Amino acid sequence: MQRTSESTSGATPSAWQPASRIPVSVLGATGVVGQRFVRRLAQHPWFELRHLAASEKSTGKRYAEACSWRLALHGDDEHYAGRGAQVLVPCTPEAAAAPLVFSALDSAVARELEPRFAEAGCLVFSNASAYRMENDVPLLIPEVNAEHLALLVAQRRRTGWSGGIVCNPNCTATILSVALAPLERAFGIEQVLVTSMQALSGAGHPGVPSLDAAGNVVPFIREEEEKMATEPQKMLGALRGGAIEPAPFLVSALCHRVPVVDGHTEAVSVKLRGAPTPQAVREALTTWRPAVTSDLPSAPRATLRVHDAEDRPQARLDVESERGMTVHVGRIRACAVLGVKMVLLGHNAERGAAGASVLNAELAVRQGYLA
Repeated sequence: MQRTSESTSGATPSAWQPASRIPVSVLGATGVVGQRFVRRLAQHPWFELRHLAASEKSTGKRYAEACSWRLALHGDDEHYAGRGAQVLVPCTPEAAAAPLVFSALDSAVARELEPRFAEAGCLVFSNASAYRMENDVPLLIPEVNAEHLALLVAQRRRTGWSGGIVCNPNCTATILSVALAPLERAFGIEQVLVTSMQALSGAGHPGVPSLDAAGNVVPFIREEEEKMATEPQKMLGALRGGAIEPAPFLVSALCHRVPVVDGHTEAVSVKLRGAPTPQAVREALTTWRPAVTSDLPSAPRATLRVHDAEDRPQARLDVESERGMTVHVGRIRACAVLGVKMVLLGHNAERGAAGASVLNAELAVRQGYLA
């Protein structure tokens, strides 16, 4: 049996919860990420799934009629499909407003619609890239940069909104940043070279045509390398004077689509200040303690899992653990060019999408930003 070392919050889970369940809406509910939102929210202890919203062609239809369900249903989770009788409403504040709104919209549509919900008083948790790099929009990973939620104060002051927009990062950048955060804090990062091997589900459904995907590697994913090169600096930057001072390290990314269903793998080389040994890097990753999330329903017991086996992590064996919310690290060893290299794995559609947004909302509620 493989041995692993887990980095957890180390805190005793709190019994805190809202006084009553909070109504939420899902925008883009029929897509694959929207379906993951529905599955996660159907039994959520804090949130009540009030509105399922979709495009104009689906409005007025029952969810089961408009949605081609693509996710596994297992055991007592089968009632997720019970949302099938719910009637879809338009993606407008007039039809789908709720205190919390989860957006699985495409970026172009999100850029138009998400501010309308924020202006109407909704706190929008966006999976789109439209507003990620705006100066006063939190680009949030709760275990990494919870303090960045304070940007909502500046955002509301600038816009006059009573709601707001909070983004989760690009899925590939999320996996990278969770692993880099302990190293930035322990040593300081100078340079990063990352080669991604990204799952087909990252392209949505139907996604990459079968004749392009099967037995093949596609060495281009539009705008992915640019996101990888910029988002980690914002996430690992310091909040000073109501603004983010980006972390100064450089990232060079090469992104590839591979014939894996779920789970992005990343081969990473890192240049760290002080040239620490691989063992020191392993120790920093294993002993890292996230500052928050121990009392959040969607938080994994292990944010990072450091694997000892030389052939792990693997998408088929590891990506679904902790409902897809753990980032896996393995093969930590010396790099002749930058100093240290390792392999990362994370669930692109959970840690990098729906699960990430739900965890962000839980943090915002816990810290009082909904009020």
